[in-house]
This record gives sequence, C-alpha cells and structure tokens, in this order.
Amino acid sequence: MGLLAAATLANVIVAVTPDFAVLLVGRLLLGVAIAGCWSFAFGAGISAWPGADHVVSTSLAAGVSVATVVGVPLASLVGDALGWRTVFLIAGAMGALSVMAVTTYLPPVPAHPAAGAAMLRRSLGNGWLMAGVVCVAFVALGNFVAYPYIRVAIDDVAPRATVWMLLAWGLGGLVGNLAAGALSGRLRLAVAGAPALLGVALVVTAATPAPALFAFGIVVWGVAFNMVPVATQLWVTRVDPSRAESALSLQVTAFQVAITIGAALGGVIVEPQQVQAALLVGAAFAAVSGVGFALLREPSD
Repeated sequence: MGLLAAATLANVIVAVTPDFAVLLVGRLLLGVAIAGCWSFAFGAGISAWPGADHVVSTSLAAGVSVATVVGVPLASLVGDALGWRTVFLIAGAMGALSVMAVTTYLPPVPAHPAAGAAMLRRSLGNGWLMAGVVCVAFVALGNFVAYPYIRVAIDDVAPRATVWMLLAWGLGGLVGNLAAGALSGRLRLAVAGAPALLGVALVVTAATPAPALFAFGIVVWGVAFNMVPVATQLWVTRVDPSRAESALSLQVTAFQVAITIGAALGGVIVEPQQVQAALLVGAAFAAVSGVGFALLREPSD
C-alpha cells in the first residue's frame, strides 16, 4: 500500500513540476515504487490464492498488458490534446484508486518467517538461480535497448499509424502473458523461446521498410517480451521455492538494472546511428538470453 501511494505521489510530482530536476526526483520515486511493488505482488498473490502461481503471475502481467493496450495510445492522444501534465495527473488519480482497491480487497499477507538479509544471501548462493537471473537481465536489456525508441522506429516506417502500432504492441503483450501462463508446465520452452522470439521480432522490425511486415514485427515483439515477466517469475520461484520472495526480488532487480543500462545504451547507439541499430543490438542480447535459458534444466513444480 505504501509503495502504491509512493507511485501516486510520484506521478503528481511530475504533473506539477516546475523544472527538470524535480521531474527526475518524481521519476526516481516512481522507479522505487514500481520495483518494490513487483517484488511483493507475486508473493502477496500466492498467499491470497495458494497453489495457483501461474494464474497469479499471468493475472499480474495481464493487468500491465491491458494497461499498456489502453494507456499508451490513450496517453498519446490525451497528451497531444491536453498536454503531458494532464496525463500524469490522470495517472496519479488511477494510482490513488489502486491504493483504495488494495486496502479494501487484499487480505493481510503474513511475512515469511525467515525473510530478510539472510534469506537473500542464501538465494545469492544458489548458482542455478543466479544463472537464470543473468539470463533475465540479458533479455530485459535486449528489450530496453530498443523499446524507448519504438515510437521513433514507427515514425520512420508508418508515421500516421503510431497510436495503432502501439496498440498492436500492447495487444500482442496480452497474448504473450496468456501464452506464458499456458506454458507454465513447460517453463524451459517459455523462458528460452520468448527471448529467441523477441530477437526475431526486433530483427524484422529493424530490417523491413514495408508497413505490413513492420506491424507484424511489432505485434510479435509485444507477444515475445510480455511472455518474459510471467515465465521468468515462475522460473525463479520454482528454482528456489523456499525463498520465493528473495528470488523474485533478484528477478525484479535484474529487470530494473537492465532497464537503466538498456535505455542509456540505446541512447548512445541511437545518437550517432539510426534507431535500427539499437533494435539489432537488442536482438543480439535477447538471443544470448535464449541460448542461456536453453542450457539450464527445467525447474519442477
């Protein structure tokens, strides 16, 4: 509840910011809040619904995908019509609704009796888990080298279809969430196949000037990347089931580090090069992740 409240405050800060420095503070607070929520959400979900980890993980990711399907194109339209500050005020209001919903409907979730630094240290000593976390970082890095520049890529090929392309990416993401949940019994296929598919999608998106094939690449990109949070969340918790909270915190940390490095690396690449170069570098990172996961044995339930 506190992290959701912090996310709400972060969006309000950005909406009313007088300068760029305060805007950065708001975005930093939002990053802390989102990463913290992801670390806790799965554990809270399986505590509320034991024995349904694939349903909980798919539901969480599907919520993000639905928000992407609706939110990204809607934010683009509202921002163009009313300004970006209005978009962040709306996001703040929705955050406040989330706080109210969790307060009202989520049952109390007891902490794991061994939770804390000692549990985290034991998870860090699990070589199998850490190999998977590195693979998670590579696939997330592959996506986030490219994703901050998806609108630039779209404008290069289909500038009049930006909103529709972003909507297509989000719809693909929803399909990816459901596909990963359906593959919960074959996690090696999911965790290795999703990065490989992401690499193919990024190559297609970078290489084609044809709008129809480009749109296909965008949709497959959305499907592939949005399989990753669900599949890897299930993978890490099944590799280290007695320390699921710590395993999830490491998975989320891998994502956040990859987002930071990936976005910066993408900027370094895009500045002197075309955006297609960032897409191809992202594809290479994704391919490495796919190979890495393929070499790891499949965790059991």
